[in-house]
Amino acid sequence: MSQLSEMLRHVRATLRRRGVAEQDADDLVQEAFLKVERYEQKHSVRSQEAMLVKVAVNLSIDEGRRERRAPFAAGNVFSIADASPDPEQVLQSQARLKHAAAGLERLPERTRRILLRRRLDGASYATIAAEEGMSVPAVEKQVARATLEMMNWMEKW
Repeated sequence: MSQLSEMLRHVRATLRRRGVAEQDADDLVQEAFLKVERYEQKHSVRSQEAMLVKVAVNLSIDEGRRERRAPFAAGNVFSIADASPDPEQVLQSQARLKHAAAGLERLPERTRRILLRRRLDGASYATIAAEEGMSVPAVEKQVARATLEMMNWMEKW
């Protein structure tokens, strides 16, 4: 692979790691390359690759700023698309929630209460142990068993 194509691949990969879409990364690399070439006609550059990366990253930042100011500009038509789930996905999610609720109902009352306090309320093991009159390791074991049981229940669905 030539040095130039390797350098352009590196710049493209840098942009992709920063979250730039593949097609946008190619456009930014090309634009950055042209800017660096024009700059090199009048100035000396120690590292063409470093400058190319910097220019491409700056261009991606500028593009992000433009999109935030005018998110529905003509060049950004795809961001207008509705990202909400389609009706089938909604029905599947509702069915999955009903199945999870049925799995929770199968748990013993105390185990369900402990699991919900930990997972939904975010209560610490120590807090739950004090509320339930149990040791912290006993609460940890209850949460682990209930989580495993729920995982197995959901796999059957």
